[in-house]
Parts: sequence; structure tokens; C-alpha cells
Amino acid sequence: MKIGIVGSGMVGATAAYALLMRGVGREIVMVDKFEKRAIAEAADLLHAVPFAHPLTIRAGSYADLKGSRVVIMSAGVGQKPGETRLELLSRNAAVFREVIPQIFTHAPDAILIVATNPVDVMTHLSAQYAAEFGIPSHRIVGSGTTLDTARFRALLGQHLHIDSTHVHAYVIGEHGDSEVLAWSLVNVGNIPLDDFCRTHACNLDQAMRHEIEESVRKAAYRIIEGKGATYYGVGSALARIVSNILGNRRAIMTVCTPLPDIAGVKDVTVALPHIVGGEGVEDTFFLPLSAAEEAALHRSAATIRQAIDELEGSQG
Repeated sequence: MKIGIVGSGMVGATAAYALLMRGVGREIVMVDKFEKRAIAEAADLLHAVPFAHPLTIRAGSYADLKGSRVVIMSAGVGQKPGETRLELLSRNAAVFREVIPQIFTHAPDAILIVATNPVDVMTHLSAQYAAEFGIPSHRIVGSGTTLDTARFRALLGQHLHIDSTHVHAYVIGEHGDSEVLAWSLVNVGNIPLDDFCRTHACNLDQAMRHEIEESVRKAAYRIIEGKGATYYGVGSALARIVSNILGNRRAIMTVCTPLPDIAGVKDVTVALPHIVGGEGVEDTFFLPLSAAEEAALHRSAATIRQAIDELEGSQG
């Protein structure tokens, strides 16, 4: 199966590396505005094939996306010093307005995975542009809070001294400052978190929960401060999303896709647990949140809806 990656920066290249290491797909085509970058990344990755899985990796043009089952969209522009969020959104919207039609012109059957930040807004815009080609919104999948959910589970597992694969917890809403950690639904090995802590003498008081929450919410800021960008986590998340689509696994993931109503906010895109399978987003779970968490989800969705409105207003 062919996988396209548009944008060969750190996120796109790391996603390709994660796909190679997991043995996902049979062919990866890397497309970038800066052709030399795509050629160099593809060559470097190809040299890792003998140590991993037998995939074909090459650079190409949009036309080479033909036949792709999945295309990862990781292209975009970075924020300039002094630039407002709306200005950044406007510039990335212009990039997407040019690139999304190119993708679906050559790969009309592909499922699009959006990784570019702010991912909720960019996924919403991608769905609008894709609709012009008759592409249904369930085939437009943003990475959402897939990485945030992984961070939450990893930190809880570390604190509880439990393999994080047995910690079931979700981060929903915006992939950003207003995201919601659904503490009320956390369980460990099917045991509610409070019960687990009571029987295993775990210290998870409000101060510790706040510390974990801040570590999840501010993770990207701290990583960027230390090394300039985040890419290992999101690259691995993208590889898992692609794997679940190509394998039609119907896995539950906190991706984002446009929905008519989320917590009372109309026509918005933020992350919720969805079934991810061969057709993209195949079902949605609206969690039984606490009243406080439901209110927080409403605020988070409203934040994204406001950003969409402001962007549409700026474009006239």
C-alpha cells in the first residue's frame, strides 16, 4: 500500500521513519516544496531499510501520490517573531488552499491525515477544501490529541509504576492550552483510578494531579524550549494512525474530524475518541464526562470555533 507524506520537515520525516520501523505500508512517497529536502530525507530513510522492513521510499511530486491509500499532510509555515496566531493561521490556510486540491486531484481515494498545527483548525479547513472534490469529512483525520493522550497515559503509568498500555485515559478537545484531561474516566487495568490508588497506596492528590496535568498541557513548550521542535512523539502517533487505517483495525483514538455539535458548539473540529479504521473516522464516542469536564470541553470547542470564525472573517 502506498503512503504519501506532504511536507518533509522534522514531523514528516520522523513519521516516515516511524512507518519504516513499524513496517507499515509498502511504498512511501515524500513530497516537499523544497525538492532537495524530500530527496535527501528519502535517501537517508532508504538506507535504513536493510535494518528494518522492506519498503520502497522515494521523493516525488504531487502526481506521484496517485494510488496513495493515505496521505499525511505535515506541510506548513512556522510562526514568525511577533506574529499573531491569526496571522499564522492565515498563512497556513493559504498553504492548505494550494496543497489540499493538489493532493485530491492526484489521490482522490486517499484518507488525509492532518498534522500541521494548529491541527484542529487546519483539519477543519482541510475538510472544507476537500468537500469541493466530493470528499466526505470522515476521510479527513487530524492527529488531534493522540499525542496528548499518550503523554497523559505515559505520565500516569510512570507515577503509578504501571505499564502505560494498561492505563486507560483520554485527553480531548483542542490540541493546545484548552485541552481537557478526563480524570473522571481514568482506569488502570479496568479499575477506576481512585479505587486503584486507594488499594495500592498511591499518592495522587489534587497537587499531584495538577502537576501531571501541567506536564501534559505544557509538554510541547518545554520540549521546544530545550531542542526547538517536537517530532518523535507526533511522528509515532501518525504512524499508529496510518497503521490503524491500513489495517482496518477500528481502533479507538483521540483524533479530530469535523462534527456538527460538540458540547453545544456547532460545526467544529476538536478531538474526541473515534473509531479509526479503513474508511477513516467510522464512529464517535461522546464520553460520560463530569459536569466540570463537559463545561471545559464546551470552552475548548468554543475556542476553536472562535479561531475558525476569526480566520473566515479575515479572509472576507
